[in-house]
Amino acid sequence: MAEVTQVERPVKLAANFPEIAIEGVTKKFREGATALENVSFGVEKGEFVSLLGPSGCGKSTLLKLVAGLSSVTEGTVTVNGMTPKNARELVSFIFQDATLLPWRTVERNVGLGLELERVARPTREETVRQMLKVVGLEKVAKRYPRQLSGGMKMRVSIARALVSRPRILLLDEPFAALDEMSRDRMNEELLRLYLEQQWTVMFVTHSVAEAVFLSTRIVILAPHPGRVAHVEEVRLPWPRTEETRMTEEFEHEVGRISRLLRGVKSGEAREVA
Repeated sequence: MAEVTQVERPVKLAANFPEIAIEGVTKKFREGATALENVSFGVEKGEFVSLLGPSGCGKSTLLKLVAGLSSVTEGTVTVNGMTPKNARELVSFIFQDATLLPWRTVERNVGLGLELERVARPTREETVRQMLKVVGLEKVAKRYPRQLSGGMKMRVSIARALVSRPRILLLDEPFAALDEMSRDRMNEELLRLYLEQQWTVMFVTHSVAEAVFLSTRIVILAPHPGRVAHVEEVRLPWPRTEETRMTEEFEHEVGRISRLLRGVKSGEAREVA
């Protein structure tokens, strides 16, 4: 098996405090179910952290707590030293469904948030134009969602999230509905944007290969209730391209993380080398 060495992260990290700090977080729902129990970890500025785990382990719930869309029962979540609600201007959330308005063109879908903020039309149009160029969709600005492929719809959704110039990007299985080739292409596009924009990212996925390809670190959650089982550095060099998936190092990392995940599913809590 290939020997894989530690590599530098693509963005220099801040030394003061995590950009996202999750400390002793428990989340209980009104009906009594406990989704998360005593979850603690931090995400440093510039990191790309993926959440992996079986269904029902609270991955999406945790993302919503960070976004301020739900509140903790116990513990604390801070974003750039603030409560999630106070940090909302720093954060954009991308859901699994692109949720585009079918009666609005691509450019008008992307600019919706700016319209609601009453941004002046010339500024709004220029910002939208720049964002569509960033995601490679400037040529389809006048099209409607029904005229787009699944991958294009997700890029519109990403562009819509980017117009607010977020520092932190939260993504909840955004590529789950795509075929494998489209998903791989979107992973490469997302990494390109991540390296350009230098976001801090939390990404929920069920795909080990996707998590390994994208991440600086992977947090594996155990279910019933959701809790941290493993926090693993991804031992792959940067930059990562489509050729990365063909390497022995990539296969080694996917195998290593898969074994950890299988151990979590079977109730084991042992390290896998």
